[in-house]
Amino acid sequence: MKAIRYYGKEDVRLEEIEEPELRPGTVKIAPAFNGICGSDVHLYFDGAMPPAPTETEPHPISGETIPVVFGHEFSGTIEEIGEGVEGLSVGESVCVEPLMVCGECPACQRDEYNLCEKMGFIGISGRGGGLAEHIVVEERFVHPVGDVPLDEAALFEPLSVALHAVRHAGIYSEEDGEGLVAVIGGAGPIGLLTAATLHAYGVKTIISELSEVRRQKALDSGVADVVVDPKNEDLKEIVKEETDGFMADVAFDAAGVGAVVDQLFDVLGPSGHVEIIALHLQPYELNVMGSLTMQDRSIGSCIGYANDHPEAIRLVQEGLVDLKPFITSKIKADRYVEDGLEKLKDPTEVKILVSMN
Repeated sequence: MKAIRYYGKEDVRLEEIEEPELRPGTVKIAPAFNGICGSDVHLYFDGAMPPAPTETEPHPISGETIPVVFGHEFSGTIEEIGEGVEGLSVGESVCVEPLMVCGECPACQRDEYNLCEKMGFIGISGRGGGLAEHIVVEERFVHPVGDVPLDEAALFEPLSVALHAVRHAGIYSEEDGEGLVAVIGGAGPIGLLTAATLHAYGVKTIISELSEVRRQKALDSGVADVVVDPKNEDLKEIVKEETDGFMADVAFDAAGVGAVVDQLFDVLGPSGHVEIIALHLQPYELNVMGSLTMQDRSIGSCIGYANDHPEAIRLVQEGLVDLKPFITSKIKADRYVEDGLEKLKDPTEVKILVSMN
């Protein structure tokens, strides 16, 4: 079968490899669409970093070294059902929660499997990936999507990241979100999907973003009530005006930049909460007394998702979240680098989908 494999920095190859074998408790899927994630871009341009294996250090769960099949944001159609699998059927449209976990560590035993001590990602750490004609996945990580189109279903993975962050900040429903105001720093894919989730739960959303194109996308998609250019506008004054002086109840860092976190604390009201979604590659110095203690505030951070996909699927099936506006391009596998990884340097792109067909 054809697959795109990751060999290291600026080295991915579309090549023929052996088709994976069905095992008891697994499902064989023909991937339809695969979204390109920011982590894929980092791995390609910057080189292997955990949870990706290297040439000499295999991943502790998959046991694989590079090259590995790329792609972890994907949807597809079930081709075969392994022995012992129940509740799934051949021909069914599904998305995949692309995790590999040990099942034995304290986090796994608490069902906080996104915090597994050995956690890895299908499509980064081994066990195949969405950028292949076939993949075999454990039954527990396969989620039926009903009549949701397969291109949109490829976005359930990043939507679940956003949903997990919103839940981690204490918002689980419209009842929780009613009357709240949230500020989101950054309108990349995760920032926009965080806004979409908050909007579904009735939260007023204000997005701060430097890119004019992305600010417009936030407005056009209907996920932002207000957008702000922090370079040319006073974010604090706008939030103050929009909240009648009470300031934001919650804020989300989807940028991964220390200066953005500072801005979010600046617009947060007393007893408010800041949630860090983005990965910070540089240390960040926090004024605990000024930003947290004296204002009775809290700060949290989160990674991935655990038991979030069913709710993400429900939000889309019930029309509370519309994923169509965030799909900005669809490309073929043989143009993965030129029209995919390279093109994501352009802020006009949100989510590029790759098809192996």
